[in-house]
Amino acid sequence: MSETVISVAAAEFGRDLEQCYHTIGALIDEARARGSHLLVLPEACLGGYLTSLGGTDESEEARARRLRSLPPALALDGPELRRIAALAGDLVVTLGFCEADGDTRYNAAVTLTGDGILGSYRKVHQPLGENLCYAAGSEYRGFDTPIGRMGMQICYDKAFPEAARGLALDGAEIIASVSAWPTARTAAAERLEDDRWTQRFDIFDRARAVENQVIWVAANQAGRFGSLRFVCSAKIVGPGGEVLATTGTAPGLTTATVDVAEALRLARDGGMYNLRDRRPEVYGSVVQRYGVVGRPERETAHA
Repeated sequence: MSETVISVAAAEFGRDLEQCYHTIGALIDEARARGSHLLVLPEACLGGYLTSLGGTDESEEARARRLRSLPPALALDGPELRRIAALAGDLVVTLGFCEADGDTRYNAAVTLTGDGILGSYRKVHQPLGENLCYAAGSEYRGFDTPIGRMGMQICYDKAFPEAARGLALDGAEIIASVSAWPTARTAAAERLEDDRWTQRFDIFDRARAVENQVIWVAANQAGRFGSLRFVCSAKIVGPGGEVLATTGTAPGLTTATVDVAEALRLARDGGMYNLRDRRPEVYGSVVQRYGVVGRPERETAHA
């Protein structure tokens, strides 16, 4: 039996990078004190998220104000992520930030240790005018880590089953989903637990875990930033869709101990192994346009 201790945070991050480092450092210390092997932090940890989500109804003045207040754009090999790596040491840490690639910005995430970056990802699915600030990513890839094969996605990605499925087919056994998921834009509930976007967030987390039979680790921002109020609800979900640990609608750190290999074996060896039992040859209207009709080599190896 090989158990993995996983911690995930609902925490508040703004534009002040020194405060971000302080918050990340404190969460790393707490996770390490709990014996964690993996810590998943929210989207936009280094410099905060957007102050608002624009759209076609946004005034020119509001758009200009929003673009002036963008988070700092950081290089993948820059000093900011090296500083986080130094804090991480032997702990595997996933976090989100704004990535600079020349003059282009991406909403991005990395998983790293003190030895450097293990995997990086650029957000593919963009909600509510996010494309006005960021370019979109174009792929989902699993990557190997000291705790097993992982995948990453960011916030709105969780609303698309294909995103998590692509990572699962690439062998990811743990998927880190980092978010800055806010309350509903209209008819928001006074209590976070009653908000329909909180409920949607929770449904997506459990659905993506159970349909792919993976360990799902969902971090989220907390508090308020600009016009946005975040729903917290960080959680760890098992491959049967069971919530193993959650912060609920409060900020904090939550932790679960999981024998990943055994949890996946129990979910997949009980007669219903979702990845094996797919029928891609029947899904032509969904996948044929792109030729995704076979079984990837990695999936065949697991079947």
